[in-house]
Amino acid sequence: MALLGIDIPSQLGLKVNSLIAQGQIWRLFTPMLLHGSLLHIGFNMYALYLLGPGMERYFGHWRFFLLYILSGFAGNVASFMFSAAPSLGSSTAIFGLLGAEGMFLYQNRQVLGKFARRALNNIIFVAVINLLIGLSPGIDNWGHLGGLIGGSLFALFGGPILSVEGIFPNLTLADKRETREVVLASLVVSALFIVLTTATLYLRP
Repeated sequence: MALLGIDIPSQLGLKVNSLIAQGQIWRLFTPMLLHGSLLHIGFNMYALYLLGPGMERYFGHWRFFLLYILSGFAGNVASFMFSAAPSLGSSTAIFGLLGAEGMFLYQNRQVLGKFARRALNNIIFVAVINLLIGLSPGIDNWGHLGGLIGGSLFALFGGPILSVEGIFPNLTLADKRETREVVLASLVVSALFIVLTTATLYLRP
């Protein structure tokens, strides 16, 4: 929505360090809902289409939602800490999904076997290539890195831990991660990046 040439959603939700420092903390969340162009949102939605369904199938709806929001938040906090440039886009959350999938594959490599090793190598390759591309001007690579770390941490402590149950040939995969562990993981990751935000607000001149 634009009024007299002004992009109102971006003006209200863009990650702008000075405005966050003035108390507009919602700007650590809203950038993941905004994009700068059709190409920008198209690229990110395609990445979400590739990563999202498989992750949501294993993580479940609510855990996937927590992963996405926490990753986007973590990425915007890292951007706030290390990048002075305004930014927007869901790539912070997308990188969190990438990190979480890598952690999920690593933790369940014995159950998933050769598939996990091949997929993990692909995830690492994609992450490295995209971080290298992120060195280009105008790309918020700190946001990408923060999202990657946030998503990986959440998956490390709250992601699915699979086990094989049943008697052959009626075998099923069951998630041994308890709900309280997922809740604790979300609280720990949230607290970590809240502390980093608070420290940045107090230490930055």
